[in-house]
Amino acid sequence: MNFTLILDVVLIAFLAVTIGYAVVLNRKLTALRRNKTELERLAATFAQATLKAEDSIGRVKTGAETLHERVNKAQGLRDDLAFLIDRANSTADRLEGAIRSARPKTPFGPAPAAAPGASEFEDGIEPRSEAERELLKAIRSAG
Repeated sequence: MNFTLILDVVLIAFLAVTIGYAVVLNRKLTALRRNKTELERLAATFAQATLKAEDSIGRVKTGAETLHERVNKAQGLRDDLAFLIDRANSTADRLEGAIRSARPKTPFGPAPAAAPGASEFEDGIEPRSEAERELLKAIRSAG
């Protein structure tokens, strides 16, 4: 056999493989072109989602800052309220001590129960206002 004939057969085989590969590649490129619009829509949707996410992150940061400010303010108010409660407790203790010291002492224990129709403040302390009357009732019921 002739050397050129063998070379032609090998060249034909390589050309056949190349044509086959070109056909497969052409099909893939056609499918890619068909999906190009879908890929562009997907990229646009992704870009919109990214913008929305960035906007949401900004709103979350703003909300977190506002919440942090409110928490700090609430902690200050809590501290003020605790201080006021402590002062109110000490004032109530002093008031209770003053009321106890103002009561007449009886040698035989507590004062006898009030007779029906008598004033409920027979221990010598007569309130001057409705607020004092309610305070005395509350202190007596607790004591």
